[in-house]
Amino acid sequence: MIDLHTHTTFSDGVLIPAELARRAAKAGYRAMAMTDHADHSNLDLIVSNISRFAAETGAFLGVTVLCGVEITHVPPPLIPQLIDRARAAGAQLVVVHGETIVEPVETGTNLAAIEAGCDILAHPGLITPEEAELAAEHGVALEITTRKGHSLTNGHVAVLARRFGARLVINNDAHEPGDLVNQERRKKVALGAGLTLEEYLQAESNSRDIVSRILGRGRAD
Repeated sequence: MIDLHTHTTFSDGVLIPAELARRAAKAGYRAMAMTDHADHSNLDLIVSNISRFAAETGAFLGVTVLCGVEITHVPPPLIPQLIDRARAAGAQLVVVHGETIVEPVETGTNLAAIEAGCDILAHPGLITPEEAELAAEHGVALEITTRKGHSLTNGHVAVLARRFGARLVINNDAHEPGDLVNQERRKKVALGAGLTLEEYLQAESNSRDIVSRILGRGRAD
């Protein structure tokens, strides 16, 4: 399994990176991204610390750890510059906290994130057809999430992703140990969102492709 959306004590997760990695490895994950909530105040702190953690301990963890951020509740006009700043600082993966219906995310966040070319738009809520089509064109992956609340619009996301050919990934948005769901739960959430078995397998393949691209880029650099 691969999960590209998790949180540590550097934002609102309850586990330090070492314990999150250990629990993920024990649960059967072979790669994960630590993507703590970031804005202009803490982005550099998150990226520097998670990058150092991965570099110093990664060979001993039993799971590949990628350094990422989840740009969260940032005003839409500022999202593009923060995505660029995250990548310049060394973030291997940039997730943007989408317009979930269970939080007061500012309207326009989904569009700004997609236009700026983030890697993954997390729990995009009632994403519009225009935004889904643009995500497909820009190669931005849309998230099917196993997390309660955010998952309420998974079916809507699945329908529009299918309609416009947007890539999907399945993430747990882990904040605590119980969020690290197993493979069977991931599959059931995906199928419950209306994905076919083939689409579910493709979503899992999309996550593997993202990790392979990141690791390949790292070796090339």
